Amino acid sequence: MDIATIEQHKSRRAEQELLAKQAHDAARLLNLLGNEKRLLILCHLMMNREMRVSEIVEAIGLSQSALSQHLTKLREDGLITFRRESQTLHYRIADPRVAKLIKVVKKLYCEDVN
Repeated sequence: MDIATIEQHKSRRAEQELLAKQAHDAARLLNLLGNEKRLLILCHLMMNREMRVSEIVEAIGLSQSALSQHLTKLREDGLITFRRESQTLHYRIADPRVAKLIKVVKKLYCEDVN
């Protein structure tokens, strides 16, 4: 093999490795969104920009402990973040890719919802 061929193989392998990592990241995100309650949480955060835990509990209809588990998972994966105001946590979407994806999902499935 000549040097050009070797470089092409290296370049192709690097592209394949990058694609595999991107596929892994996308699958992880889609897996998180595959849970109806987490998807609802993200949809409400998109519509309201920022919400207190009590507001999310009321909107989703989950117990605070169940909601806490979902919020922890979304936060650990970097999809959402929060700010603390005294004893109150205010959640919002942290990852702009999530916001874009939620917009697409909303357009496909929820056009009649504000």
